[in-house]
Amino acid sequence: MPSYRPNVAIILRNAAGEILVCERSDWKGCWQFPQGGVKKGETLTEALHREVEEELGLKPREYRILSSKGPYRYLFAGGRKKDGCDGQEQEYFLAELSNPDAAIRFDGAHEFRAARWLPPESYRLEWVAAMKRDVYAQVFQDFFAVDLRGARA
Repeated sequence: MPSYRPNVAIILRNAAGEILVCERSDWKGCWQFPQGGVKKGETLTEALHREVEEELGLKPREYRILSSKGPYRYLFAGGRKKDGCDGQEQEYFLAELSNPDAAIRFDGAHEFRAARWLPPESYRLEWVAAMKRDVYAQVFQDFFAVDLRGARA
C-alpha cells in the first residue's frame, strides 16, 4: 500500500477572477500551483501560509482563504520517494488576493522562475507533470467546473 506525504497547494485568485500559475525553475514550460509539504506539528493552514511566503513572498494578510478541498493524491513518477513516501496527499486551498498591490516575489526557495495570471478555463493539462494531471483535472472540475480533459481546438 502506498504511503503519502501530507501536502498543501494554493489556488490564488485575483479580483478579475484569474488564477496564478507558476513556471518551475527546474522544468521550463511546467506551470503549476504553489505547493509544499506539511511539517510535523503544523496544521494545514500553517503549512499553507509558510509555503506561500517561501514560494511567492506573500504574507497571510495579503490574501484570504475562501475554501479548501481534498485530499487529492498522486504517486511520484518512476517509483521515486520523498521523505520516505511514495506520493503526496494534497489539500487545495482557494484564496483571493486581498492586497491588489502585493507583488509576487521568488526570492525564497527559487522553486519558480515566472508567474502569470489566467482564467481557469485557459489552463492546459499538458503544462503540468504527467504524475499530477489526474489531480489537476479533478481540482479544476471541483473548484471551477472546468473540464481540462475536454476536446480542445
